[in-house]
Amino acid sequence: MRLILLGPPGAGKGTQAARLVEKYGIPQLSTGDMLRAAVKAGTPVGLKAKAVMESGGLVSDEIVIGIIKDRIKEADAAKGFILDGFPRTVAQAEALTALLAAEKMNLDAVVELKVDEKALMARIENRARETVAAGGTVRADDNPESFKIRLDAYREQTAPVSAYYAKIGELKTVDGMAPIDAVTAAINGVLAG
Repeated sequence: MRLILLGPPGAGKGTQAARLVEKYGIPQLSTGDMLRAAVKAGTPVGLKAKAVMESGGLVSDEIVIGIIKDRIKEADAAKGFILDGFPRTVAQAEALTALLAAEKMNLDAVVELKVDEKALMARIENRARETVAAGGTVRADDNPESFKIRLDAYREQTAPVSAYYAKIGELKTVDGMAPIDAVTAAINGVLAG
């Protein structure tokens, strides 16, 4: 099972990906998580990405595509994977299509979580409150100012990715504003059908 989850920041892609990982036994390849791990480890890619991520910007296609290319070749991704947060641009989607073709792999589904942008800000603020209440630290890119930058970047750069996959007949949409279990059921329905 190889699939892509699309949707703006805060739409619930990470939550749904975790459920799909459990159901299908395949890894979630979150570029955000991979980049944060690289930042934490202080790798060359991590150092390049750190300043961009903290300002709410998006890292270069070259960095992200390199990470994905290496990652899908790892043993745990042999049976499939879930891409969460990639592709972010049409150029990345085209590069992914070419990469998968070169690796003789196909996508099983591209699922977009459709959400109300005004509700997203409330979700992000709630996520930050819950993290603090649980004694955690709020990610640098989960504050309202950075979130607005990320949402603007999503609208400008990533929303056209949905049109790209719709044009080639691979896009399926689900209501990301539904309760979490209902979203999971809708995604499972798309994958089964």
